[in-house]
Amino acid sequence: MITRFEELDWQETPIGELTLRRRTEPGVGQEIYEVKLGDEYLMSSLFTVAEEELSNLGLAAAAGDDLSVLVGGLGLGYTAVAALRDDRVGSLTVVDRLGAVIGWHRRRLLPVSAELVDDPRTNLVEDDFFALMRTAPHEDHPGYSAILLDVDHSPRHQLDPTHADLYTAAGLRALDRHLADGGIFALWSDDPPDDEFMTEMHAVFDDAVAHVVDFANAVTGGTSSNTVYVARSRPAADPTAGRGSASAS
Repeated sequence: MITRFEELDWQETPIGELTLRRRTEPGVGQEIYEVKLGDEYLMSSLFTVAEEELSNLGLAAAAGDDLSVLVGGLGLGYTAVAALRDDRVGSLTVVDRLGAVIGWHRRRLLPVSAELVDDPRTNLVEDDFFALMRTAPHEDHPGYSAILLDVDHSPRHQLDPTHADLYTAAGLRALDRHLADGGIFALWSDDPPDDEFMTEMHAVFDDAVAHVVDFANAVTGGTSSNTVYVARSRPAADPTAGRGSASAS
């Protein structure tokens, strides 16, 4: 069996060598797009169920219409495109630290790139999501209906150690300032549900739950699982909410 690789892009980034490649493997029966950071695999188009469920589960918990959605982490684009497929979404802002990743989509190198960049609701922003969450929002910003985050492997396994503070109660309170009252925070994780992280979530949000998302693994022939955490921002009038009272720094 012959496996063919085509390197579509390679760039040096602040967090290491970033590679986008396309792989054709007859045994799987489909064309696969993969992203590597150095020698570490970050993502593959072979496994997108949980990334899409991050949007589906997060937005299912969101109330109302004309939703304003912020996605942290662009990657292959499946979370963002799943959000756009919800007709209630009025605007979608996607923040990625790596301009190279945004460039891939603007060059339409990936299967969902055209659907993403051609939608007038989409705004792609090159910035550090974690730094943005540490910064207080503008006073006139109404807050996002939902914030969907898929950057790190899990709350315990970060791509960059500077991300770790977000997964504490203080960091989550800083993020919560960017949500509208009753807004939704949803997080993808490659690890099983983490009881210690759930304790941090319950300290800040209401209705926090860890969803286990199972999906077929064509490589192993079995089933794999990811976790999607979903929680709701407390009303600003709630004295226990602590919104805007703490910083992650």
